[in-house]
Parts: sequence; C-alpha cells; structure tokens
Amino acid sequence: MMPMDTITETKTNLPHFSKGKVRDTYKIDDNLLMVSTDRLSAFDVVFKEGIPFKGAVLNSLSIFWFLQTRDIIKNHFITDAIPANLPKYLEKRSMIVMKAEPIQLEAVVRGYITGSALKEYQQSGKVCGIELPKGLKNGDELPQPIFTPSTKAKVGHDQNISEEQAKKIIGEEAYNTIKNKSIELYNFAKHHAKKSGLILADTKFEFGYHNQNGNKQIILIDEALTPDSSRYWLKEKYDKGMLESLDKQFVRDYLEGIKWNKEPPPPALPKEVIENTSKRYLQAYKMLTGKDLFEVSEAPLF
Repeated sequence: MMPMDTITETKTNLPHFSKGKVRDTYKIDDNLLMVSTDRLSAFDVVFKEGIPFKGAVLNSLSIFWFLQTRDIIKNHFITDAIPANLPKYLEKRSMIVMKAEPIQLEAVVRGYITGSALKEYQQSGKVCGIELPKGLKNGDELPQPIFTPSTKAKVGHDQNISEEQAKKIIGEEAYNTIKNKSIELYNFAKHHAKKSGLILADTKFEFGYHNQNGNKQIILIDEALTPDSSRYWLKEKYDKGMLESLDKQFVRDYLEGIKWNKEPPPPALPKEVIENTSKRYLQAYKMLTGKDLFEVSEAPLF
C-alpha cells in the first residue's frame, strides 16, 4: 500500500466552522469535526509544503493523550469514528469533538530551560516574571516545572506575559484552574515520556469553556502533547549532553540557520528537511505509544 497523501487543504460537504494554521474544523450535528492537516506552521507562519504523515501523528497522538489524561481534566474528544459519507483521506487525521469556547490564553509549562525562555532568562534571570536559579544553561532541568502563559495572537506572534497579566485577561479563578491542571498534565506526560526514552522539555495546552446543561466547565481542547505543541528530546542523547529534537524544532533550527526573518512569505523547504521532519514525528509517536502509526505496508518510502 502506498503512503498517505500529503494533505494541506481539506474539503467536505459539512458546514465550515474555522481554519487554523494546521487544523480545519467543520460542524457535524451538535459537535465539531476537527481535521489535522499536514500543514506546517513555524514562527507563526504557514509554509507552502506539507509534512507527510504529520496530520495523522498530531491527531492520533492527541487521542492517545486525551484518553490517558481524562482523570486529570475532561477534554473535548468524543470519537475518531468518522461517518462513512465523508472523504476517505479524513481517516486517521480527524476526530469528532465537543464544542467549547476557547479561553484566550496559551498555557505553557516548562520543565527545562531552552528556546525563548532561555533568551529571556539570559537577559533578566527571569521567565515571565518567575525568578530562576543563576547559572542555568540551555537544556538544564528546572527545580520544578514553571507555568509561563502567553497571549493567543490571531495575527503575528504570541507574547509571553506575567501571571498578573494573565489573570487580568481570563480572571483569577480560571487562571488558577488552568495553571494547576497544566502542571499536573505536564508532570504526568513527563514521567511517561521518560519511560519511553524521551525528555518532555516543555509543552503548550489550550483550554475552553464547555457548556453542559447551563454549566460552564473548563476542559482541555485543540491538541495535546504532540510534536507541534511540545518539545521532545531523545533521552539517550540528552544524557550525553546533546539536545536532539523529535519535534518541530528540527525545522526551526534549519530556518534559524538560513537567517530567515520569520515574516511571510516563508522560504521553500528542502526535500531532506521535509523528510527528516516527517521521520521525527513518526518516531515520536512510536516511542510514546509503543505502536507504529501505520502497518509496515504503509510505512514511509523515503
């Protein structure tokens, strides 16, 4: 069997609900059909090229984590059984979810210092107003995970904000719930990832208000602990002092290397970058779940 087609655009006979950087969402009865495409977004810019198998990894890995973490917080996942009258290519890359009103806050948890947090720390010794120990280097584990919220920018880049700023945006009660649940989710996933041979350096969650019988409840929405929303390092390499990512960081590193200004239009991605990114996504799925996403006959041909 040939590999899945790379899908960057979707079309169904269902009413359209929204289009994000990576996901297309449609109305289905009283719920939503959320489709993970193979689109790539880096530095908040969507690229022309798709990443083979990426959508299937995002969708399937999110479902894995949604099922694993239901006891921590309710999430929007209902089923991945897609009606037979919908296009065949939606299989593996789609799920039916409950409607929720997105909460306008990116819930970021960091257990290790790297990326934008490292740059902020090097300038001020703090991350989002949180004082950190002196002398930390790229990749160092933090004494305990920290919650570093950011804005959800509809256009442009998200911005790190302080706890006080976040509380003003969403309210103190919602903030405290999201902070506590995010750290609990991160700790659960960090432990599982380590057993699977991976270091979960940081991750980003999204939450929403689900209205059930007139009662608004905060639930986990969007995706969960995927290579798009998380930074995974190979533990074997980390233990030797190297940071080797099984996530979107591979693409970011390439883009940093060519000195792209991180503004549209994006540069074209070389074939080897596309293929190596795809391999990393598939490897992350296999290590975390213990299963191949596809049978051998459906494995990538590169």
